[in-house]
Amino acid sequence: MSYGNITDVPGIKVGNIENIEALTGCTIIVVEDGAVCGVDVRGSAPGTRETDLLDPINLIEEVHAVSLSGGSAFGLDAASGVMQYLEEKGIGLDVGVAKVPIVPSAVLFDLPIGNPAIRPDKQMGYEAAQKADVGSFPFGNVGAGCGATVGKITGPENCMKGGLGSASIKFESGLVVGAIVAVNAVGDIRDPETREILAGPIDPKTDKIIDSIHYLQEKIFANEVLPGTNTTIGLVAVNAKLTKAEAKKVAQITQNALARTIFPVHTMMDGDTVFVLATGGEVYPVDFIGNMTAKVMEEAIIAAIKAADKVDGVPSYKSRTHGVIS
Repeated sequence: MSYGNITDVPGIKVGNIENIEALTGCTIIVVEDGAVCGVDVRGSAPGTRETDLLDPINLIEEVHAVSLSGGSAFGLDAASGVMQYLEEKGIGLDVGVAKVPIVPSAVLFDLPIGNPAIRPDKQMGYEAAQKADVGSFPFGNVGAGCGATVGKITGPENCMKGGLGSASIKFESGLVVGAIVAVNAVGDIRDPETREILAGPIDPKTDKIIDSIHYLQEKIFANEVLPGTNTTIGLVAVNAKLTKAEAKKVAQITQNALARTIFPVHTMMDGDTVFVLATGGEVYPVDFIGNMTAKVMEEAIIAAIKAADKVDGVPSYKSRTHGVIS
């Protein structure tokens, strides 16, 4: 096995664009030949578009891109730019009189840092889709991860920097599994192997990282963080054959990666959403694919945190020595 990024999966392209001054951006995953898509939403404050059609009982079988964006609900507009770009390329569902690109979308809340009046819009989505390509791309303060932060359970003023991460696993059989994620959780981020807290809320008195679970146990959580102000959004892809129902199941299993790295996770303040793209190929057991997508999503989450840079007074994993749990 080897690790790279999600574009190692045949048929997957990624385009990132960000506004560094405004601290926001979007990440577009393009699959020009179409792919079966599933989704699982676990957070209680999601911001999504075109996710209902991914239900296995509904008609549409394939999507042509997925948009992951900052900007809260405003950022859903980025998907319109992706649709415009794909239509110009002749990519979409043929309905006779036109080709309609199918572009599901999910957003995260990054308005508190940077300039909240500037959000990903149609033009930004168009430009990100235009940049979509295979090969290496930077992680951290990139695309949908540009303004992402984590560790907001004691209030956004004590947070650390989140970001964008990606990883892939290649198997000798030819199977390739990849993940991409923008980490913007209310909770802290932990290494799933060592349980070390990599990023979380910082105690302003001691400059130590607070254990969010201990905080919940010791204090009454008085809604210091507004609902919908967080959210980790991501996508996994595989060059295997899946039905829509199987893709949804893989998305559900992949959420285990969030549960193993984010504490607490799937809260009332998060809109955690995971998409799955299956580009076609050999048939593998769903449980095998799901556990591998969960593994690679863990790697992508950790990569996002370790690559992030400090911004606008918000420290990052890289800008600090290893945090000490208080």
